[in-house]
Amino acid sequence: MGSEFDPDFIQKPDQRPNLDISEAESIPIIDLSPLLTSPFIPGDDTLPIRTLVAEIKAACSEVGFLQVINHGVPIELLERVQSAAKEFFALPTEEKRRVRRDDENFLGYYDMENTKNVRDWKEVFDFAVNNPMIVPTSSEVKETRVQEISNRWPEYPKDMRDACIEYAKAVEKLAFKLLELMAMSLDLPAKRLNGYFKDSLSRVRLNRYPACPSPDLALGVGPHKDQGALTVLAQDEVGGLDVKRKSDGQWVRVKPAPNSYVINIGDLIQVWSNDKYESTEHRVSLNSERERFSFPFFFDPAHHIIMKPLDELVTEDNPAKYNEFSWGRFYRSRRSSNFQKMGVENLQISHFRKNN
Repeated sequence: MGSEFDPDFIQKPDQRPNLDISEAESIPIIDLSPLLTSPFIPGDDTLPIRTLVAEIKAACSEVGFLQVINHGVPIELLERVQSAAKEFFALPTEEKRRVRRDDENFLGYYDMENTKNVRDWKEVFDFAVNNPMIVPTSSEVKETRVQEISNRWPEYPKDMRDACIEYAKAVEKLAFKLLELMAMSLDLPAKRLNGYFKDSLSRVRLNRYPACPSPDLALGVGPHKDQGALTVLAQDEVGGLDVKRKSDGQWVRVKPAPNSYVINIGDLIQVWSNDKYESTEHRVSLNSERERFSFPFFFDPAHHIIMKPLDELVTEDNPAKYNEFSWGRFYRSRRSSNFQKMGVENLQISHFRKNN
């Protein structure tokens, strides 16, 4: 995918980016060094941990986004992935498409020129943390079969596979620490949610957003909420991630902080917390002069998990706000919709909301 502007990627007038964004403030920055200076014991009630939990609670309640520093992921691992990603995306298009995804296996490479029902100005490479990944064959309720889908690695760069796998395992450890802090912030045992992530559907995406000559007419990624539990994002210094502020609907640019990760809660945390925490809409704006790279880690549970509000957070005064649903079928539906002009709205957690 080059930087030439394809008219097919122009957003509809009501979907075009409003470039009047606030850069005066950003999302909360949380220092995780207390987890590094001493062994983290889930349920630890020392002052540094209590402070961290309180900061996590405030960020999840008020913003749905945060940045973390002193997170424990070696910068050398990220630099290896950045180098491999830049080398891969610089390959000729026909070479990259040797490992392109399809409607049977959504892991691998794709660009939006092959997916015309999506108007995102980018190209990506996806790989699963647990390989092979086990997913339902269909989003249909009566269908119970599952299938294994495997990572597709390019021949070049030679070290891309090893770099990506090592990086993913390090970020997964960070994701579990964040999950435990979030559980504690909901007054739950630290490891209350960990079991849902055995044989998880977690994956990493390598994103390249080419420079766009008309950033007022297109978006790198349109406004959306993440469907999973947590997203752990590394972004380069170019920036472009915008978060929709809950208080007034204003778009706020997330200013990149050196060696940090941007964290946002997804729809599943919203369901588990019974709306105590709410996922937040966000998008990616484009740069007219510079390409941008980002690397989100999508932390998602296993396919067989049945989603519903956690029993501990449901009371007579605060009844369950969602009906039960299959995470695997929900996941499959969202993946499949990337390949089809379905003519209907993508499946959302709002479709499972109760009329309390």
